[in-house]
Amino acid sequence: MATIDSVTTSTDAHADDSHGHDHDHPSWLAHHFDTPEQQFDSGKLGIWLFLVTEILFFSGMFCAYAIFRMLRPEVFEGCSQFLNTKLGAINTGVLLFSSLTMAWAVRCSQTEEHKKLVALIATTLSCAMVFLGVKSIEYSHKWGMGLLPPGSYFYSAANEHPTAQQLVEIHGFSESMAYFLTNSLYFICAPFALVAVAVLVWLIVAKVSGNAFQYACAKPLLVVALSFFGGVGLGMILESGGEHHEGEHVAAAGDHSDAEHGEHSGDDHGDSGHSHSIASDHSEASADEDGATMVESPLGDDYAAVKLLAENETNTGLKDLVAAERTQQSIATGKVLTDPAASDVGISTVESEVNTPRQAGVFFGIYYCMTGVHAIHILAGIGVLVWLLIRAVRQDFNRQYFGPVDYVGLYWHLVDLIWIYLFPLLYLIR
Repeated sequence: MATIDSVTTSTDAHADDSHGHDHDHPSWLAHHFDTPEQQFDSGKLGIWLFLVTEILFFSGMFCAYAIFRMLRPEVFEGCSQFLNTKLGAINTGVLLFSSLTMAWAVRCSQTEEHKKLVALIATTLSCAMVFLGVKSIEYSHKWGMGLLPPGSYFYSAANEHPTAQQLVEIHGFSESMAYFLTNSLYFICAPFALVAVAVLVWLIVAKVSGNAFQYACAKPLLVVALSFFGGVGLGMILESGGEHHEGEHVAAAGDHSDAEHGEHSGDDHGDSGHSHSIASDHSEASADEDGATMVESPLGDDYAAVKLLAENETNTGLKDLVAAERTQQSIATGKVLTDPAASDVGISTVESEVNTPRQAGVFFGIYYCMTGVHAIHILAGIGVLVWLLIRAVRQDFNRQYFGPVDYVGLYWHLVDLIWIYLFPLLYLIR
């Protein structure tokens, strides 16, 4: 009987918790952790493993960027002229400031400064919304101009802002797609406007019903929702008075390959209408009028005689030989034969513009992929930060339990760090 009583007593002692823990554990300590330190360290390890996968994810896109830029450096430099550096710089400053407020919020969660914690998380959220507002202006402006990935790219210097009817008739877009491209800003802003209206209604209902907790949550969230439109307004001001005029876009896209060689020195010879010839009448290396050095001809001293004999229409073999020689000279000196009268080669010109779907479209495909995925991570961060804001209003965090704020802070710093790399790689190439 004593044995039964002892077993019953032992069972009652452990009946408080089926997982083997007493109920004196705080509510924020998960049942499978023994101490707050163990819980925090486990969460820290988990978030770092997640961030490593994020780095690997973005590394693939950075590798693609490096490969395509190595293959087509002139395309990337030329297309970068279409990006508004002011918008990119403003967004960089906004994200850097949000990193400051996020780090400060982590500290406030450790010191139990609850009101300051709510304010700092709301500020971080507002910065994220401003970033998206500025980015929406940048995206909508480029979509309207046709600066799109390959397959959809239709930018034309002659008509930089086509109407929806022109997109249907000239470029073959469907009516719905054409309407979206010409009014894309409204479609981007619509979801954020609905969210702002919903939060406003929530705020009013909470105020009328006297629900202090919901009112305390809705008040900062309304400011956050309206911050998006502040970013839109800021982006419109910078875009309308931006540093990139449309004429500069055309010059950058169409004449970039010529500009990179510098100014020609033909004016030093006093003949402004003189055109430089690719082929040389000398077999030895010599300098032409614009400073390019000719390569020694494989025909040697016989080149002049062969060229003279090739003038006879019956010597077709020699004519082909001279044409091949001139082509080789043009390739060796990095020039393009543009004068049909100067050569018998079948191809008189070579496409050198970067403003083509296969070239500029590739750049903008990479641009939208990298910045778009980054924007999705911003949206994910906003969702988690809203969750933190509600918990901060409820005062869930204290000196021993601040892990969620710290984990979200690490994620947010990574998102900011990725943009710090994207900004110079895309906007500051030139």
